Amino acid sequence: MLGSQLCKEADFSTSWFVHACGKLREEMRYHRKLWEWCYIFEALRERNMLMPFKSGLGFGVGKEPLTAAFASYGCEVVATDMDADEAKEQGWVETNQHALNAMDLNNAGICDPHQFRNLVTYETADMNRISDNYVERFDFTWSSCCFEHLGSIEHGKRFIVNQMKCLKPGGVAVHTTEFNLSSDEDTLEAPILVIYRRRDIEAMVSELRQEGYRVTVDYTAGAGPYESFVDLPPYHNPVHLRLKLGEYVSTSIGLIIEKEK
Repeated sequence: MLGSQLCKEADFSTSWFVHACGKLREEMRYHRKLWEWCYIFEALRERNMLMPFKSGLGFGVGKEPLTAAFASYGCEVVATDMDADEAKEQGWVETNQHALNAMDLNNAGICDPHQFRNLVTYETADMNRISDNYVERFDFTWSSCCFEHLGSIEHGKRFIVNQMKCLKPGGVAVHTTEFNLSSDEDTLEAPILVIYRRRDIEAMVSELRQEGYRVTVDYTAGAGPYESFVDLPPYHNPVHLRLKLGEYVSTSIGLIIEKEK
Protein backbone atom coordinates (compact mmCIF):
# COMPACT_ATOMS: atom_id res chain seq x y z
CA MET A 1 0.00 0.00 0.00
CA LEU A 2 1.13 3.52 -0.77
CA GLY A 3 2.72 5.19 2.24
CA SER A 4 3.72 8.80 2.84
CA GLN A 5 7.24 8.65 1.50
CA LEU A 6 9.18 11.54 0.03
CA CYS A 7 9.18 11.99 -3.71
CA LYS A 8 11.59 9.21 -4.69
CA GLU A 9 13.04 8.09 -7.99
CA ALA A 10 11.94 4.50 -7.30
CA ASP A 11 8.29 5.55 -7.29
CA PHE A 12 8.42 6.50 -10.97
CA SER A 13 8.81 2.90 -12.15
CA THR A 14 6.07 1.42 -9.99
CA SER A 15 2.73 0.24 -11.35
CA TRP A 16 0.69 2.69 -9.26
CA PHE A 17 2.56 5.64 -10.75
CA VAL A 18 2.15 4.36 -14.31
CA HIS A 19 -1.57 3.75 -13.74
CA ALA A 20 -2.13 7.18 -12.21
CA CYS A 21 -0.31 8.94 -15.06
CA GLY A 22 -2.63 7.23 -17.51
CA LYS A 23 -5.75 8.29 -15.63
CA LEU A 24 -4.48 11.87 -15.35
CA ARG A 25 -3.42 11.90 -19.02
CA GLU A 26 0.08 12.95 -18.06
CA GLU A 27 3.30 11.84 -19.73
CA MET A 28 5.53 10.01 -17.25
CA ARG A 29 8.49 12.15 -16.21
CA TYR A 30 10.73 12.76 -13.22
CA HIS A 31 8.88 15.74 -11.79
CA ARG A 32 7.78 16.21 -8.21
CA LYS A 33 4.48 17.95 -9.14
CA LEU A 34 3.47 14.93 -11.19
CA TRP A 35 4.48 12.70 -8.27
CA GLU A 36 2.21 14.74 -5.97
CA TRP A 37 -0.80 14.35 -8.25
CA CYS A 38 -0.24 10.63 -8.70
CA TYR A 39 0.40 10.18 -4.98
CA ILE A 40 -2.89 11.86 -4.07
CA PHE A 41 -4.76 9.92 -6.75
CA GLU A 42 -3.37 6.54 -5.66
CA ALA A 43 -3.83 7.19 -1.94
CA LEU A 44 -7.53 7.86 -2.49
CA ARG A 45 -7.96 4.99 -4.95
CA GLU A 46 -6.41 2.50 -2.53
CA ARG A 47 -8.79 3.64 0.19
CA ASN A 48 -11.88 3.16 -2.01
CA MET A 49 -12.67 6.84 -2.32
CA LEU A 50 -12.85 6.99 -6.12
CA MET A 51 -16.34 5.70 -6.87
CA PRO A 52 -19.81 7.08 -7.58
CA PHE A 53 -21.48 9.10 -4.82
CA LYS A 54 -18.27 9.72 -2.90
CA SER A 55 -17.71 13.42 -2.23
CA GLY A 56 -14.43 15.32 -2.29
CA LEU A 57 -13.19 18.77 -1.34
CA GLY A 58 -10.06 20.14 -3.00
CA PHE A 59 -8.09 23.11 -1.67
CA GLY A 60 -5.96 25.39 -3.84
CA VAL A 61 -6.69 23.29 -6.91
CA GLY A 62 -5.18 25.67 -9.48
CA LYS A 63 -5.53 23.91 -12.85
CA GLU A 64 -4.44 20.45 -11.67
CA PRO A 65 -6.07 17.40 -13.34
CA LEU A 66 -7.22 15.74 -10.11
CA THR A 67 -10.67 17.35 -9.99
CA ALA A 68 -11.56 16.03 -13.45
CA ALA A 69 -10.09 12.61 -12.70
CA PHE A 70 -12.15 12.26 -9.52
CA ALA A 71 -15.31 13.39 -11.32
CA SER A 72 -14.66 10.81 -14.04
CA TYR A 73 -15.15 8.12 -11.36
CA GLY A 74 -18.51 9.59 -10.40
CA CYS A 75 -17.32 11.56 -7.36
CA GLU A 76 -19.09 14.78 -6.46
CA VAL A 77 -16.36 17.40 -6.10
CA VAL A 78 -16.17 20.88 -4.63
CA ALA A 79 -12.96 22.39 -6.03
CA THR A 80 -11.75 25.54 -4.27
CA ASP A 81 -9.04 28.14 -4.68
CA MET A 82 -8.21 31.63 -3.51
CA ASP A 83 -9.92 34.76 -4.78
CA ALA A 84 -8.85 35.74 -8.32
CA ASP A 85 -7.51 39.15 -7.24
CA GLU A 86 -5.36 37.57 -4.54
CA ALA A 87 -4.17 34.91 -6.99
CA LYS A 88 -3.15 37.63 -9.44
CA GLU A 89 -1.32 39.53 -6.70
CA GLN A 90 0.68 36.41 -5.75
CA GLY A 91 1.57 35.58 -9.35
CA TRP A 92 -0.56 32.45 -9.83
CA VAL A 93 -2.57 33.97 -12.69
CA GLU A 94 0.54 35.14 -14.56
CA THR A 95 2.01 31.62 -14.40
CA ASN A 96 -1.31 30.05 -15.55
CA GLN A 97 -1.82 28.19 -12.27
CA HIS A 98 -5.20 29.62 -11.29
CA ALA A 99 -8.56 28.61 -12.75
CA LEU A 100 -11.24 31.18 -13.47
CA ASN A 101 -14.11 28.68 -13.47
CA ALA A 102 -14.89 24.98 -13.16
CA MET A 103 -14.43 24.17 -16.83
CA ASP A 104 -10.77 25.27 -16.62
CA LEU A 105 -10.29 22.11 -14.52
CA ASN A 106 -11.26 19.78 -17.38
CA ASN A 107 -9.18 21.24 -20.20
CA ALA A 108 -7.57 17.87 -20.92
CA GLY A 109 -10.96 16.20 -21.40
CA ILE A 110 -10.35 13.69 -18.60
CA CYS A 111 -14.02 13.67 -17.65
CA ASP A 112 -17.07 13.66 -19.93
CA PRO A 113 -18.13 17.34 -20.09
CA HIS A 114 -21.77 16.66 -19.18
CA GLN A 115 -20.76 14.50 -16.23
CA PHE A 116 -18.21 17.11 -15.16
CA ARG A 117 -20.80 19.90 -15.14
CA ASN A 118 -23.15 17.78 -13.05
CA LEU A 119 -20.57 16.72 -10.48
CA VAL A 120 -18.13 19.62 -10.03
CA THR A 121 -18.63 22.91 -8.23
CA TYR A 122 -15.94 25.59 -8.18
CA GLU A 123 -15.80 27.94 -5.17
CA THR A 124 -13.52 30.54 -3.62
CA ALA A 125 -12.20 29.51 -0.22
CA ASP A 126 -9.81 30.88 2.41
CA MET A 127 -7.73 27.98 3.72
CA ASN A 128 -6.98 29.95 6.89
CA ARG A 129 -10.70 30.31 7.59
CA ILE A 130 -12.44 27.14 6.47
CA SER A 131 -16.17 27.62 6.08
CA ASP A 132 -18.50 25.96 8.58
CA ASN A 133 -20.55 24.91 5.53
CA TYR A 134 -17.89 22.28 4.81
CA VAL A 135 -18.01 20.55 8.22
CA GLU A 136 -18.51 16.75 7.90
CA ARG A 137 -19.71 17.02 4.29
CA PHE A 138 -16.99 15.10 2.47
CA ASP A 139 -15.56 11.61 2.14
CA PHE A 140 -12.15 12.96 1.17
CA THR A 141 -10.11 16.16 1.03
CA TRP A 142 -6.88 16.96 -0.77
CA SER A 143 -4.35 19.63 -1.69
CA SER A 144 -1.19 19.52 -3.80
CA CYS A 145 1.72 21.61 -2.45
CA CYS A 146 -0.59 24.32 -1.22
CA PHE A 147 -0.62 24.76 2.54
CA GLU A 148 2.98 26.03 2.56
CA HIS A 149 1.62 29.25 1.02
CA LEU A 150 -0.68 30.20 3.92
CA GLY A 151 1.59 32.74 5.61
CA SER A 152 3.62 30.78 8.14
CA ILE A 153 4.55 27.30 9.33
CA GLU A 154 1.91 27.58 12.04
CA HIS A 155 -0.82 28.60 9.57
CA GLY A 156 -0.14 25.44 7.57
CA LYS A 157 -0.28 23.29 10.68
CA ARG A 158 -3.59 24.81 11.71
CA PHE A 159 -5.00 24.20 8.24
CA ILE A 160 -4.08 20.50 8.28
CA VAL A 161 -5.75 20.00 11.66
CA ASN A 162 -8.79 22.16 10.89
CA GLN A 163 -9.55 20.65 7.47
CA MET A 164 -10.12 17.27 9.11
CA LYS A 165 -13.43 18.68 10.38
CA CYS A 166 -14.65 18.69 6.78
CA LEU A 167 -14.52 14.88 6.65
CA LYS A 168 -17.32 12.49 7.45
CA PRO A 169 -16.46 9.61 9.80
CA GLY A 170 -14.22 7.22 7.87
CA GLY A 171 -12.99 10.01 5.61
CA VAL A 172 -9.49 10.42 4.18
CA ALA A 173 -7.33 13.51 3.71
CA VAL A 174 -4.29 13.54 1.41
CA HIS A 175 -2.03 16.58 1.27
CA THR A 176 1.45 17.24 -0.10
CA THR A 177 3.85 20.02 0.83
CA GLU A 178 7.44 21.30 0.61
CA PHE A 179 9.98 19.35 2.69
CA ASN A 180 13.38 20.65 3.76
CA LEU A 181 16.18 18.20 2.93
CA SER A 182 18.95 20.58 4.00
CA SER A 183 18.20 21.28 7.65
CA ASP A 184 16.02 20.33 10.59
CA GLU A 185 17.03 23.55 12.34
CA ASP A 186 16.84 26.47 9.91
CA THR A 187 14.32 26.88 7.11
CA LEU A 188 12.57 29.32 4.81
CA GLU A 189 9.52 31.02 6.32
CA ALA A 190 8.17 33.87 4.20
CA PRO A 191 4.60 35.25 3.81
CA ILE A 192 4.03 33.40 0.51
CA LEU A 193 6.18 30.28 1.06
CA VAL A 194 7.51 28.12 3.86
CA ILE A 195 9.49 24.88 3.77
CA TYR A 196 8.57 22.34 6.42
CA ARG A 197 11.33 20.67 8.37
CA ARG A 198 11.04 17.15 9.71
CA ARG A 199 10.38 18.51 13.18
CA ASP A 200 7.48 20.60 11.83
CA ILE A 201 5.92 17.56 10.18
CA GLU A 202 6.44 15.49 13.33
CA ALA A 203 4.72 18.14 15.45
CA MET A 204 1.82 18.19 13.00
CA VAL A 205 1.53 14.40 13.01
CA SER A 206 1.68 14.29 16.81
CA GLU A 207 -1.23 16.71 17.12
CA LEU A 208 -3.26 14.83 14.54
CA ARG A 209 -2.73 11.55 16.39
CA GLN A 210 -3.69 13.18 19.67
CA GLU A 211 -6.94 14.19 17.99
CA GLY A 212 -7.54 10.51 17.20
CA TYR A 213 -6.60 10.51 13.51
CA ARG A 214 -4.50 7.81 11.87
CA VAL A 215 -1.39 9.09 10.06
CA THR A 216 1.38 7.21 8.26
CA VAL A 217 4.64 9.03 7.51
CA ASP A 218 7.82 7.83 5.81
CA TYR A 219 10.75 10.26 5.76
CA THR A 220 12.96 8.06 3.62
CA ALA A 221 14.64 9.99 0.80
CA GLY A 222 16.10 8.25 -2.21
CA ALA A 223 19.68 8.61 -3.43
CA GLY A 224 19.42 7.73 -7.13
CA PRO A 225 20.98 9.75 -9.97
CA TYR A 226 17.81 11.72 -10.74
CA GLU A 227 17.31 12.55 -7.07
CA SER A 228 20.90 13.74 -6.75
CA PHE A 229 20.16 16.51 -9.24
CA VAL A 230 18.90 19.75 -7.65
CA ASP A 231 17.08 22.11 -10.00
CA LEU A 232 17.95 25.79 -9.69
CA PRO A 233 15.94 28.92 -10.56
CA PRO A 234 14.31 29.46 -13.03
CA TYR A 235 13.56 25.69 -12.80
CA HIS A 236 13.46 24.77 -16.48
CA ASN A 237 15.14 21.37 -16.19
CA PRO A 238 12.82 18.44 -17.03
CA VAL A 239 14.25 16.50 -14.04
CA HIS A 240 12.71 18.25 -11.08
CA LEU A 241 12.50 16.01 -8.02
CA ARG A 242 14.51 18.38 -5.85
CA LEU A 243 14.95 22.12 -6.16
CA LYS A 244 16.74 24.96 -4.43
CA LEU A 245 14.45 27.36 -2.59
CA GLY A 246 16.55 30.13 -1.11
CA GLU A 247 19.47 28.32 0.50
CA TYR A 248 17.59 25.07 1.08
CA VAL A 249 17.06 21.92 -0.99
CA SER A 250 13.39 20.96 -1.03
CA THR A 251 11.31 18.06 -2.31
CA SER A 252 7.72 16.91 -1.85
CA ILE A 253 6.29 14.88 1.01
CA GLY A 254 2.79 13.53 1.42
CA LEU A 255 0.46 13.09 4.39
CA ILE A 256 -2.37 10.57 4.42
CA ILE A 257 -4.70 11.20 7.35
CA GLU A 258 -7.64 8.95 8.13
CA LYS A 259 -10.63 9.68 10.34
CA GLU A 260 -12.13 6.86 12.37
CA LYS A 261 -15.56 5.59 11.36
